[in-house]
Amino acid sequence: MKLPSQFYKPLAAGAPAPVRELPVRPERMIHFFPPHLEKIRARVPEMAKQVDVLLGNLEDAIPADAKEAARAGFIEVAKANDFGDTALWTRVNALNSPWVLDDIQQIVAEIGDKLDVMMIPKVEGAWDIHFVDQYLALLEARYEVKKPILIHALLETAQGVKNIEEIACASPRMHGFSLGPADLAASRGMKTTRVGGGHPLYGVLADPIEGKEARAFSQQDLWHYTVAKMVDACQSNGLRAFYGPFGDIKDEAACEAQFRNAFLMGCTGAWSLAPNQIAIAKRVFSPEVDEVLFAKRILEALPTGSGVAMLDGKMQDDATWKQAKVIVDLARVVAQKDPDLAAAYEF
Repeated sequence: MKLPSQFYKPLAAGAPAPVRELPVRPERMIHFFPPHLEKIRARVPEMAKQVDVLLGNLEDAIPADAKEAARAGFIEVAKANDFGDTALWTRVNALNSPWVLDDIQQIVAEIGDKLDVMMIPKVEGAWDIHFVDQYLALLEARYEVKKPILIHALLETAQGVKNIEEIACASPRMHGFSLGPADLAASRGMKTTRVGGGHPLYGVLADPIEGKEARAFSQQDLWHYTVAKMVDACQSNGLRAFYGPFGDIKDEAACEAQFRNAFLMGCTGAWSLAPNQIAIAKRVFSPEVDEVLFAKRILEALPTGSGVAMLDGKMQDDATWKQAKVIVDLARVVAQKDPDLAAAYEF
């Protein structure tokens, strides 16, 4: 780990100064698109208007013989479009792959100032972040990139989860983490082929009741521990946590339930893999209107955040003031992107 006095110093002469606080912007969904497909690239301008984050995927789901086409397609899309207030990300190939060096070098060289965040797959320790941090700094200096490119780490291995605290504070470039349930399941030896979500056999059986044969079974969440650990690591380091992919595209109800669990636990957003998941993420990761209006009343009743007030028969104090501030601050960020919600929130 760097000494505190060195933490915010650029790692290369001429590289931009690291950020001290993450940009404030809505990130309810990270929408993935495969840039090697021309028909998908043609839809990017319309997609960018609908999402908070648009990510060109170069890694999993891109065939080996299409890796270079995906990279070139992403660069082409980035050059050709003005993304406005939509953030532009990419997921490069894994650090042990034959494509990653060209991914990073060519993207920084061609579109470094348009790229907001680079997602790194299968991060296992702080050493992975240190490598990418140094390489990005050298490239930013060489190609005169004006703003630092942030790093988003994918939790896809048991070792990565084990080392998450060290990863979270490895660099001022760190943006946050996403849960990668499929690779993580394989790494842990979990017995599931599902991509995110629960499992019908993972649950708790109620105690037997005399005279009744049937015993209630409650399905549990396979990912609760990992999401909680990820949220703690992020919140304690000023980073952002995201639920990753939900693979059953057609099961919208289950996707919404999983996203809502993540939202309630402290996640900023989730991945969207298809257009129908965009609407789900917008709905789930935007605070409820009634909740925002009530939270605003709490802040108004306790303007300094101290003391006690009664609202609708419920006691409010400094603890509920903090809860209310979280909701109102999030609502303000979402309102920047959504005029209808801004009006409903009365901003």
